[in-house]
Amino acid sequence: MFEKVWEAHEVAPETADTPAILYIDLHLTHEVTSPQAFAELKSRGIKLRRPDLTLATMDHSTPTRTEQVFGGVPISIDSAAKQIAQLERNAAEFGVELLGLQNELRGIVHIIGPELGVTQPGKTIVCGDSHTSTHGAFGALAFGIGTTEVSHVFATQCILQRKPKTFAIDIKNRLPIGVTAKDLILSIIGKVGVSGGTGHVLEYRGDAIRALSMEERMTVCNMSIEAGARAGMIAPDQTTYDYLKNTPRVPKGDAWEAALERWRRLPSDPGAVFSKSVEIDAATLE
Repeated sequence: MFEKVWEAHEVAPETADTPAILYIDLHLTHEVTSPQAFAELKSRGIKLRRPDLTLATMDHSTPTRTEQVFGGVPISIDSAAKQIAQLERNAAEFGVELLGLQNELRGIVHIIGPELGVTQPGKTIVCGDSHTSTHGAFGALAFGIGTTEVSHVFATQCILQRKPKTFAIDIKNRLPIGVTAKDLILSIIGKVGVSGGTGHVLEYRGDAIRALSMEERMTVCNMSIEAGARAGMIAPDQTTYDYLKNTPRVPKGDAWEAALERWRRLPSDPGAVFSKSVEIDAATLE
């Protein structure tokens, strides 16, 4: 599955001296890792390449006390207030859609994509946050990037990457009652180690994964980086399609049927060979 998504987005292959150039379908951004990236564009006189493929939300520096947002009370931490104000200015200047402080759609940057339906199977998704791997629950290739890379995606809608290897995590049987998705991913990390996934994209497979809700799958993929992996992915299935169908920004009508046809071709082919693999019996987890 990873190979299919990678090959569909590879602008230029890597060489011994250069990384591959990978096209990005969706760039999520927030107020913490974007100010320097926007400043880089300004200093070079560069426009944002694809504002229509960029979505910004207030996330990391927002107050928990909602009266500070909706009641007009100033945000008490000066650095947070400055970051939020700067993103408002940058979004307006560069034409980026911003889910601002009082927008009812605003939320955690890893969750708004699925809720809106802009996170879709087969997409490449990046964000200046390590847990961008969350979106892999939908069969997307999603990973976190640094601020310099954020500016590169702003300018080119592409990113330079060395191609990771593949790692199959097969979870047979079902999770016992009371064992959660968080327990599952912690058990996986315990099995492979905190650096066991380094240089790889994990693909979670098996009966236990198929039985998870989309929220539970997001929990598993979110923590892929805690195993050292570049990303985590789960093949889309009917659970995925049912979740996405009524979200506001997925394709509609005939375009939805065409999207389903593409998405159904994404799962790994029978007999696919992975660089590494491990099997875990879910019935033994506590």
